[in-house]
Amino acid sequence: MDDLQCKGYQIIQDPKRFCFGVDAVFLSHFVKAKTGSRILDLGTGTGIIPILLAAHTEAAHITGLEIQEASVEMADRSVRLNHLEDRIEIIQGDIKEAAGLFPAASFDVITSNPPYMTHQHGLENEYEPKNIARHEILCKLEDVVKAAACLVRPGGSFFLIHKPFRLAEIFSVLMQYKMEPKRMRMVHPYVDKEPNMVMIEAVRGGRSRITVEPPLIVYREKGVYTEEIDEIGRR
Repeated sequence: MDDLQCKGYQIIQDPKRFCFGVDAVFLSHFVKAKTGSRILDLGTGTGIIPILLAAHTEAAHITGLEIQEASVEMADRSVRLNHLEDRIEIIQGDIKEAAGLFPAASFDVITSNPPYMTHQHGLENEYEPKNIARHEILCKLEDVVKAAACLVRPGGSFFLIHKPFRLAEIFSVLMQYKMEPKRMRMVHPYVDKEPNMVMIEAVRGGRSRITVEPPLIVYREKGVYTEEIDEIGRR
């Protein structure tokens, strides 16, 4: 059980399986959701993004979709532990079948911190939980975008965090499904290092115009966070 250091919320995790990283924290702060919004998190894992969004937004209801039974069980326990049953629901299901699990265009906001890696070379057991979380074994980028495009309302937003080396592919797939990239922010480990993460907001049916926000720098020097990261940690 880990303390999330926001509103007293905690999360149940198993280090032998997969624990959330800073990417989930960064994405939750990048998300913009109006009061009363309905949010869906695709590939929610142990429910970290729904719990953080419950802390940071005034969303009316947040649904987390996850395929791995053990992760669903931990996420559901965390929701009850934090007394968030009235705002968060965890559902077990496959992202590739999400369009059949929910009504079309039924969410205002969709989020995802999907597997980043395409190649499975060197994996001893590709179906281990950590490998499923990191590699495109059970779903691919297109599966996530296709589900988001179907389930978000026209004019609604899809928030994604991914790796910059796949940026051309990400934009191509988003636009293939009429999800127009509107905001982008790169995450750099240090100010003089190239980015290792990118956050994107895409709008269903949006007009062609993207705003590139100032980069998010994680460390001022080794072991010392920047002021912005410290502020994120305090929220």
